[in-house]
Amino acid sequence: MEGDATDVAVWGYAIASAVYVLFGLYLLRAWRGGVPGGALLLAVASSAVWAIASTLFILFPSGWLSQLAGVLDVVRSGCWFAFLFVLLQPLGARRVRWPLVVATVVVLAQMAAVVLAGFEVSIGVTPARLLLVTFLASAVFGLVLVEQLFRGLPEEFRWGLKPLCLGLAAGYIFELYMFADGFLFGRLDVHVWSVRGVAHSLVVPLVAISAARNPAWTIKIAVSREMVFHSTALAVSGAYLLVIAGAGYYVRYFGGDWGRALQLTLLFGGLLLLGVFVISGSLRARLRVFLSKHLFPYRYDYRTEWLRFTQALSMADGPLDLGQSVIKALSDLVESSGGAIWLNDGSGRYTMHARLNHPPCDGVEEAGSPFCRFLDEREWVLNLEEYRARRAHYGDLELPLWLSSMADAWLVVPLKTDGTLVGFVVLNVPRAPLEVNWEVLDLLKTAERQAASYLARMQATEALLESRKFDSFNRMSAFVVHDLKNLVAQLSLMLKNAERHKHNPAFQADMLETVAHVETRMRELMAQLQEKKPVDPPRAVDVAALVERVCTARRHHRCIIEPHLARGPLEVLGHPERLERVIGHLVQNAIDASPEGGKVAVHVGSPDGASVRIMVEDRGCGMTAEFMRERLFKPFHSSKSSGMGIGVYETQQYIRELAGTIEFDSRVGHGTTVTVTLPRLVRTDAHGARVPALQTALQQIGEHHE
Repeated sequence: MEGDATDVAVWGYAIASAVYVLFGLYLLRAWRGGVPGGALLLAVASSAVWAIASTLFILFPSGWLSQLAGVLDVVRSGCWFAFLFVLLQPLGARRVRWPLVVATVVVLAQMAAVVLAGFEVSIGVTPARLLLVTFLASAVFGLVLVEQLFRGLPEEFRWGLKPLCLGLAAGYIFELYMFADGFLFGRLDVHVWSVRGVAHSLVVPLVAISAARNPAWTIKIAVSREMVFHSTALAVSGAYLLVIAGAGYYVRYFGGDWGRALQLTLLFGGLLLLGVFVISGSLRARLRVFLSKHLFPYRYDYRTEWLRFTQALSMADGPLDLGQSVIKALSDLVESSGGAIWLNDGSGRYTMHARLNHPPCDGVEEAGSPFCRFLDEREWVLNLEEYRARRAHYGDLELPLWLSSMADAWLVVPLKTDGTLVGFVVLNVPRAPLEVNWEVLDLLKTAERQAASYLARMQATEALLESRKFDSFNRMSAFVVHDLKNLVAQLSLMLKNAERHKHNPAFQADMLETVAHVETRMRELMAQLQEKKPVDPPRAVDVAALVERVCTARRHHRCIIEPHLARGPLEVLGHPERLERVIGHLVQNAIDASPEGGKVAVHVGSPDGASVRIMVEDRGCGMTAEFMRERLFKPFHSSKSSGMGIGVYETQQYIRELAGTIEFDSRVGHGTTVTVTLPRLVRTDAHGARVPALQTALQQIGEHHE
């Protein structure tokens, strides 16, 4: 043994001896008679004795000390196995029986290998080689036990044992590396062996943390199919690597000059096959089905399956849409690779809505077809393999041609909720042979009801969104029709006056101007209807000039219109056409409410300098307080027999959009006064800066649009 490695080994095992002795004394003082604590104390004590014997062997090399250290190493390994079995005991006797048998075999094989190595007895393989392979198997099995313990712990109990599992796993990984390297190269790496004691002493603090977190070691452990699956997979992988390593050694030993090359080739091929197993869905599915058949009374862990199914549906709109999520969730329950889903398109036909690992299909099924009636009335999960073998069991059912032509079709799962057949899912053949028994059918039926409710909600949401789009379009159309009604009223009034004034040149000019205005306005309304947005952006509008145009356009009506306009520019920020339309509506309402020959006064001013006020007064019939409170601002409510009830609603909405206010003061028989107040737009001061009134208006309008 090299001098440097010897010094490192002496110090390493001496440190391990001290650490284990101190930790053992602490456990002995703190132990209260519990079985887990006693098992841990025994494992630590055996580790301390092993570390002391290894230190003595390095200082005073001899055959009997070497064999004593080997025997104590096996005892140490067995004691740690026993401690892990004590922690795994809540799993139940049946589920711990096979690991206990394996542990016994591994420990006895280790002990036999140590004895044979001490007496240099060969049994077809060198004692050193046998010793290495048994210790390598012990490391693999230790990892399996630690992994099984950690996966069996519920989330709320993992905090206490996480350091222990981490420390023991690290120790077994070190053992696995050391003995695997020694097995491949025919001898232990002396440098790795020299730090073995230090490596195991570093694990002690993690074990101590778990001991402090679990003074009584009262831990609830629950077994799950996931734990058994991963533990079995890990054990199989470890055994597989041992077989590959043994075969590699055999090839190298008997392969002559090609031995080393053949060994590396075999090792690479073995690792490649292991990788194929890890990523192969069909192989993992076969292993899961095998474990479910032979280790559990029920095929499924319903809690896990239901949580996974719900999570798959709730994660829709990610990489997969809701239809594909439903397919994946159902197919994962029966180890299927995917499928396709047919949903009712709203016209009484079921068409393919989504597919996952499935070719496209143009198959369309009518809602009243025998196939859909069968799914709706029976609610059976249709097993196509059983249908072909026992067709009489399904009565007069005839499969659609598009379904019969699908080579990979396996199960047809109806999606029904609230007595309505939402659709159905066609699942592909499973990755591994799966018996469709009562348990599978019950799980699929329960899952399909949940999926059907999600899909029905999705369809209802889509219908609601479509309805809202039509509602928005209809509302805008109502506004446009209302404006067209006002334009038609202007043309009708012009035609009515044409009989008396058609030879008057002034009337002719006014008529042409009115027709041109109506034509322009109708074009704008059509553009607004098609583009679904205002045709002009907000800009400065001179309210006084706008009101004057409104009054002039209605000067030939049956009432006298008296405009009272303040001097100077009174500008607001808005849409000229829309603002003219709403003010024109207020003036027209005043005219309609007044008797023939009555007066309508329109006042425009700025009482405070920061706002523009528009007042429309009439002495007409007026409105009741009840009408103004309950019906005035509601759409499709009007006090006029020919009114649509849109104008006041649109006026209020637009005035609010401009950050303004509108108020009505009316009494029956005394008339109505409407007051509109809008933020005034003041240009700039002498230095070109905007004044606060303009800034406030812009900010309020911008916030409304957002």
